[in-house]
Amino acid sequence: MGIRRRDFFVAGAATVTAISAASRAFAQRGQEMFGLIGKMTAAQGKRDELIAILLEGVANMPGCLSYIVAKDTSDPNVIWVTEAWDSNASHEASLSLPSVKAAIAKGRSLIAAFGDRVVTTPVGGHGLAPPRRSIG
Repeated sequence: MGIRRRDFFVAGAATVTAISAASRAFAQRGQEMFGLIGKMTAAQGKRDELIAILLEGVANMPGCLSYIVAKDTSDPNVIWVTEAWDSNASHEASLSLPSVKAAIAKGRSLIAAFGDRVVTTPVGGHGLAPPRRSIG
């Protein structure tokens, strides 16, 4: 059973409208979200240990909207980290948090190499809504 053409177009139009509205609302606040996608290669056999370290330091990072650590399916040592932040300033500030500094220090020796690093501007999507800002 396939999707009807009309249903496909209605769903597509609703998605475009929602993303556009969220993007406009956030842009009106004068702020763009900040994103990073990075590739990390763990030392041989240390990927799971490195993942555990990366995940233990991510709670309570102000301005962090999403922090996802994923295993590469084609290389048993590669990790991909995808981050979304309310701003570049929040990301930069996170690097001085004690939990993040501790995770970096603890994990440094388990990292064999850094690969691609791409800076993005998230605009929305499932599970990612523009951050609420207080008025005042």
